[in-house]
Amino acid sequence: MLAIKVFLVDDQALVRSGFRMLIEAEDDLEVVGEAPDGAVAVAELARVPADVVLMDIRMPRMDGVEATKRLAAAGNPARVLVLTTFDLDEYVFAALKAGASGFLLKDARPEELLSAIRNVAAGDAVVAPSATRRLLQHVLPSLPSRPEETAPDPRLDALTARELEVLAEIAAGATNSEIGGTLYMAEGTVKTHIGRLLSKLHIRDRVGLVLFAYETGLIEH
Repeated sequence: MLAIKVFLVDDQALVRSGFRMLIEAEDDLEVVGEAPDGAVAVAELARVPADVVLMDIRMPRMDGVEATKRLAAAGNPARVLVLTTFDLDEYVFAALKAGASGFLLKDARPEELLSAIRNVAAGDAVVAPSATRRLLQHVLPSLPSRPEETAPDPRLDALTARELEVLAEIAAGATNSEIGGTLYMAEGTVKTHIGRLLSKLHIRDRVGLVLFAYETGLIEH
C-alpha cells in the first residue's frame, strides 16, 4: 500500500516538527516536504507531489487562503486541510471557498488529525458532520441572502429529485447514516448519490456541496 504523502505548511518550525513526528510514526503516512509560508509552499508543491497539505491559515508573506487559491488555480491535485487556532473565523470560510477540503483546529487530538488526513486523502467525509454543523451555525447566517428575483442556478436542473433531497440533507449537516435513515435508503446508496452530485456539479467535496446548496438558494439561511 502506498503511503499518503503529506506536505506541512506552518510559520512555526516547532509546530511543523511536532506534526512531522506524529505523522511519520504512522505506517501509511509520510511527510514529503514542509514550508514556512504560503509562497514557499506553492513553489515547492509545483515540484513535490503531495496528497494532502496541512495548511496553517495565518502566516506572514502569504497566508493559507491565498496559497490555497493558487494551488487550486494551478490545478494542483493535493487536497488542502486547513489548520487554525480560531474556530470557523472568516479566514476558514475563505479557505473553504478557495478550495480547501476541510479544516481542523490546531488543538485537535492527535488521532483526530491523523483521521482527518486519511479522510481528506480518500475524498470521503472530508469535514466531520459536527464541523459542517458549526459551519452552518456560525458562518452561513452572516452571508447575504440570495435575492428572490435571482434566476435559479442552471446546475440544479441537472439533478434528480432524489439527488436534490440528498443535497438538502448534506447541507443540513447530516451524516451518511442519518441521510439513509431519513430518506429510507442504504448507506451505500447515499454514497452513490453523493458521488453523482460531486460529479455533476464539478465540486470536490462535501463542504463544497454545503456551500453550493446555500449559495444557490436551495437551502435558505
